[in-house]
Amino acid sequence: MSNSEVLLEALRTVNDPELRRPITELDMVQSAQLDGQKARVTILLTIAGCPMRSTIEAEVTAALLGVAEVEDVDVTLGVMDPQQRAALRERLASRRTPFSDPQSLTRVIAVASGKGGVGKSSITANLAAHLASQGLKVGLIDADVHGFSIPSLMGITQNPTRMDDMILPPVAHGVKVISIGMFLDSNQPVIWRGPMLHRALEQFLSDVYFGDLDYLFLDLPPGTGDMAISVSQLLPNSELLVITTPQSTATEVAERAGTIALQTDQKVLGVVENMSFLQLPDGTRMEVFGSGGGENLSESLTRQLGYEVNLLSQIPLEESVRVGSDQGTPVVLGAAQSPAALALQELAEKLVQRPRGLAGRSLPMSF
Repeated sequence: MSNSEVLLEALRTVNDPELRRPITELDMVQSAQLDGQKARVTILLTIAGCPMRSTIEAEVTAALLGVAEVEDVDVTLGVMDPQQRAALRERLASRRTPFSDPQSLTRVIAVASGKGGVGKSSITANLAAHLASQGLKVGLIDADVHGFSIPSLMGITQNPTRMDDMILPPVAHGVKVISIGMFLDSNQPVIWRGPMLHRALEQFLSDVYFGDLDYLFLDLPPGTGDMAISVSQLLPNSELLVITTPQSTATEVAERAGTIALQTDQKVLGVVENMSFLQLPDGTRMEVFGSGGGENLSESLTRQLGYEVNLLSQIPLEESVRVGSDQGTPVVLGAAQSPAALALQELAEKLVQRPRGLAGRSLPMSF
């Protein structure tokens, strides 16, 4: 193996932070030579203002210093020309997972609720973060255009990277995330009607490069409005996870969010009861928002939908969830042994354990 091949082999371990693929596979390595004990490499960035240039430079340096013959590294950062960028974009476009394709093996889970304030967004962020921590490829779309909160919950401050007409989503805690909030200059309100909401979701699905995903989560706005309908139209294979609190009024409106499946032909995965109880220092439980709401909702949806809709989890009310949300670190990562985090982890594992049906799907095979 030549010196250049040894360096390229080391560089295969370096992934582009946004595309999450090896820089060698993306043709970002223009040259790699060993001059004595100094490795000299030229890396081509996708765009001139790449926000992850320092990360790429640091990881390239670290990878090359791991080569026995290398004691020093000289990294030159260049930029792809329009032809190179077009070739890369075409290669990536051919790898996009068509989430609406019936043959897609990506599980699409839309997290819904009847009303706001039940913890739907924080549950979505935690489920995505936990599955990513287990090595799964996870994407997250903040479909709550009017009340977006996912960027803050995931600790994202950077904007998406634009590569011509392709958008590269920021990655937080191993999750590829996109939200309308990333395209706004400030915390301004989004005053859009139905057609614009539909178009926004359509662009998130077509223009954003998620790559191959195991799971795609959508944080839906509360209720059964335009976005819920658009999700069912654009992602007919999506499944619903319904969030409620024990309070009877929350359960009543959550029932509407679940029974929308009768009109959209989506499947309801189950019910999650959030803020079920507050654990007191003496070990007793205070049921701040009452009790039984999750079970009642589960029984009602089972009766109306004609199949078993289980109560999958009862998540306790805990300060650590609020602290993690404020800090941009999901509780499943920041306080992984807390009761709420353990309940969320168990919920995520239940979603993973549900088999993905392959009946009627053609599987790629080569001979």
